[in-house]
Amino acid sequence: MTDAVRVLLPVLLVLVVLLAVRRRMPVVFWWLVGYPAVALRVLVSYRATMDACGLTVPASAVRRATARMIGRQAAPVPPRHSFPRPTGSGLVMRLRMAAGQAPEDFAASADRLRHAWGAHAVHVRPTKPGRLELRLVGWDVLAEVRPARHRLGDGPLRLPLALREDGEWHVRDFRTVPHELILGATQSGKSVYLRNLLCGLARRPVVLVGIDCKWGVELAPFAPRLSALADTPDRANELLDVLLEEMEARFRLIGLRSGAGPDAVLTSDVWGLPEAARPVPVVVVVDEVAELFLAASKDDEKRRDAMVTKLIRLAQLGRAAGIFLEVCGQRFGAELGKGATMLRAQLSGRICHRVNDEASANMALADISPDAALAATAIPAERPGVAVVGDSSGGWSRVRSPHLTLDDAAAVCRDTAALVPELPRLDAFRPAVAVESAGPSSSTAAVPTARPVTE
Repeated sequence: MTDAVRVLLPVLLVLVVLLAVRRRMPVVFWWLVGYPAVALRVLVSYRATMDACGLTVPASAVRRATARMIGRQAAPVPPRHSFPRPTGSGLVMRLRMAAGQAPEDFAASADRLRHAWGAHAVHVRPTKPGRLELRLVGWDVLAEVRPARHRLGDGPLRLPLALREDGEWHVRDFRTVPHELILGATQSGKSVYLRNLLCGLARRPVVLVGIDCKWGVELAPFAPRLSALADTPDRANELLDVLLEEMEARFRLIGLRSGAGPDAVLTSDVWGLPEAARPVPVVVVVDEVAELFLAASKDDEKRRDAMVTKLIRLAQLGRAAGIFLEVCGQRFGAELGKGATMLRAQLSGRICHRVNDEASANMALADISPDAALAATAIPAERPGVAVVGDSSGGWSRVRSPHLTLDDAAAVCRDTAALVPELPRLDAFRPAVAVESAGPSSSTAAVPTARPVTE
């Protein structure tokens, strides 16, 4: 009896430790236990699983003839595959499809592959003609999301903002997707996504402009890092005029640099200009866009139409001038009024958190993929921060932003107040708290400068 206890006690201790590691450190558990077990299961059962899922093809004529010569029947041939390579959340295999196979065949069988191999999820991604990538996810990576430890990508306009359900990070690249629409109901996690975005940009040489017609209550905590903040519709209308002037001045700068002469630079946007002459990028954050569409009188209607027209102009032309839009709201639909659909068409990036009505989900994602809109309506209320991200290419994925409190986000903006670039056109809209936080020595601080684009 004593010998049995001595044998069982260490085993029980190991099991308890593994259970604790699995709960608190799933990545460590995956590397120690999950990956070896799943990789072995995949390698051993690969041929049988592919055959059961209908992902094999008949053997070639040569193989059939050889099999007949030795009195056997030629078995169906599965796709050739690489060795399962571990990742931080699962494993990856590259497959070479046989003639007649398509990525859609594997995507349709993803759920069956998941059950056969004991994975949390299986994602299929074509890499090039005839080849695809099978990504197995070992656990629910969206259950607890932590900030990215490593900087993903280069440049001031690439930010890892949310973790995708396949274990990869969703990187917000302003140069690839210049404008974005962010939708989400109250307590859906939309504000957390916006905080991650603002904190990521606050550390970069970027001009941050806020439009918050709810008297600035949403964007006021980030005021120390904002170059401009409009908190009423009238101020927003004036600020949009100034942004259009800045955009036109930048286009004139591009035209002058592209003219004749020994220093001529052939370019159609600010990114082709020499770094010494390139203006600092401007990111305009519009919080609760529905407030801009509200009108209670004839004068309000004229102002609304003017503001919407200016936003559409910025969305159509701003990318080349280095001006980008982040439009946020709880709802967004054609019922907002004239120009809503046209504005949406210019916002190629889409993030839809849990919304209160199906129309908002369809307005955000239906033109990208009906399946994406359906997935957005199925986001549970007990999982704030989960969203569906899509782009104009038709691709979409579920993501979740790492939790970031308002106090922590405001602290980042206070700590980076000295990094506010100089853009004289926006001085009249600089939040008073931002000027105070900069202090009297802010004029001598080494801050990024928006290179001259004045006439």
